[in-house]
Amino acid sequence: MKTKWLMMSSAVFLAALGLATSYMPERVLGMHGTVPDNATLLLVQMMGALYLGFALLNWTARGVLMGGIYARPLALGNFLHFAMVAVMLTRAAIAHGVVQLATSAFVFSVFAIWFGVVLFTHPGKPASNGVSK
Repeated sequence: MKTKWLMMSSAVFLAALGLATSYMPERVLGMHGTVPDNATLLLVQMMGALYLGFALLNWTARGVLMGGIYARPLALGNFLHFAMVAVMLTRAAIAHGVVQLATSAFVFSVFAIWFGVVLFTHPGKPASNGVSK
């Protein structure tokens, strides 16, 4: 399984999220139905820094063979992050009935499933070009 698109798309998604939460935390919180206060703004900005770090990690590892035992820490970290955030956002969306939370939960769930498939499957043999050895 080729994982380049997964790593690139997750890097772009996390970078966009990281930039938004680092530089516009009030707007992000307001979109999701939360009234911003000083402590919450600081935590959201810190989360943005983490997302930017994860984005950089995923972007630089976009050409790495992943799956099974290959790059397992990278796949496991991404899977755990996306799965846990998806669960938290789903619970919040159900409890508060905010559509933006449900949309965010869906996006995180897609990445969680994709990284789960990568984590728990073998990358397979490279495609043959028809030339026998």
